[in-house]
Amino acid sequence: MLFKRIGIDLGTANTLVYLAGEGIVINEPTVVAVTAEENRVVAVGREAKEMLGRTPGNIVAMRPLKDGVIADYTITEAMLSYFIDKACGRSRFFKPEVMVCIPSGVTQVERRAVIDATLSAGAKSAYLIDEPLAAAIGAKIPIAQPGGHMVVDIGGGSTEIAVISLGGIVVHNSVRVAGNKIDDSIANFVKRKFNLLIGERTAEEIKIQIGNAYVADMKKTSEPRKMEVKGRDSINGLPRSIELNEIQVNEAILPTLMEMVNGVKKVLEETPPELASDIIDKGIVMAGGTSQLYNLDKLMTHLTGVPCHVADDALLCVARGTGVALENIDLYKRSIAKK
Repeated sequence: MLFKRIGIDLGTANTLVYLAGEGIVINEPTVVAVTAEENRVVAVGREAKEMLGRTPGNIVAMRPLKDGVIADYTITEAMLSYFIDKACGRSRFFKPEVMVCIPSGVTQVERRAVIDATLSAGAKSAYLIDEPLAAAIGAKIPIAQPGGHMVVDIGGGSTEIAVISLGGIVVHNSVRVAGNKIDDSIANFVKRKFNLLIGERTAEEIKIQIGNAYVADMKKTSEPRKMEVKGRDSINGLPRSIELNEIQVNEAILPTLMEMVNGVKKVLEETPPELASDIIDKGIVMAGGTSQLYNLDKLMTHLTGVPCHVADDALLCVARGTGVALENIDLYKRSIAKK
């Protein structure tokens, strides 16, 4: 094949690129650094993320996607162009075919924006696939069978919940609450309780190191994990450090997690009875980076009454599924939009 095929998981927090025949070749943060005056791109991905909260006045490090959809079209186009060039090489005779996965609840205008940005970034043709479907394919769920499978894909900007049967989505819900909102909850809690201002990178570090979604079964004897957190005092403006434990972090993030669980419950309430019985047997499959939050599967099982488990390589599921769908486009053509 003369032209290359690329699958892109365009996430709010991370962008993963799948090259047909090779697998996942890029996994970088969805962050772009631009100059404040002429909006020129200075850095993309990991290099740009290092700049978050640390840039001088003439450079702005930003996330061009918000809640799973494009917030800044021009910057997204430049970022897509960078990732396509990195995956295919700059000197190429033929434009690649690109498949991008998008949240299932996006509007037609938001879909159109993704297609236009992909074509402008150098794609020969652009395909769109719904995130929960890509996550199910990547998690090796046999979606073509006439049985109900429930997938919860929790990324950085949105939580995508869908019931899939016969290769299509039967019921879906998109909650614009996910990993980034959890980070915000932690930062707000630390500010409110300790008068300490912390950045989004520190909040994310707290979530990864001592985040715990379900502390109810923690034995009274076991010592909660602790972490030293450094920031700036909001009263006197001087640097200060505090000690934070996982029970406090749970208190901070629980209201946000409840919004996600309520989204799952809503889909379960709308699921046809036959498919609901399949879901009870097979359980709920969780994918996406935020699904790896410690004990989140336990919290979901406890509140829904349906067994939940996190897919293998949860962060890579959507990107891998996008790539598999692109390589077997005839099998999945009913579920894919093309332009």
